[in-house]
Amino acid sequence: MGSGPLHITPTLTIPDDELVERFVRASGAGGQNVNKVATAVELRFDLANSPSLPEPLRARLLARRDRRLTDDGVLVIEAQRFRTQERNRDDARDRLAAFVAAGLSVPKPRVATKPSRAAKQRRLTAKRERGEIKRGRSRGSHWE
Repeated sequence: MGSGPLHITPTLTIPDDELVERFVRASGAGGQNVNKVATAVELRFDLANSPSLPEPLRARLLARRDRRLTDDGVLVIEAQRFRTQERNRDDARDRLAAFVAAGLSVPKPRVATKPSRAAKQRRLTAKRERGEIKRGRSRGSHWE
């Protein structure tokens, strides 16, 4: 069933025995074929218990609010874009690799800053000017 380990980076690889693939019938168009051939792929990867993921990466991936993640920490990817089982299988594996790769980049922490004195001054001046414009409208300034 396996087609070798899934390489995400040169140093990070997910072994084939950690991936569970199920082939199911796809929904949608496909003619007479659609009722006979199980071309859609459901790829399951147990993120929470995978020994091949480093702990910080696992934590980042599990923290993501992704509807493909089950409560048990299993990532379920369904692929049925293509009409052949092989292409759907590759698509599912590519999407899993992309999901894991997206968790590799560590978001840089946000540094709290304060607006400068000049920026505060500009803001207040703009507010005053705007208020003047609005007050000018209400002071019975009719065209005569």
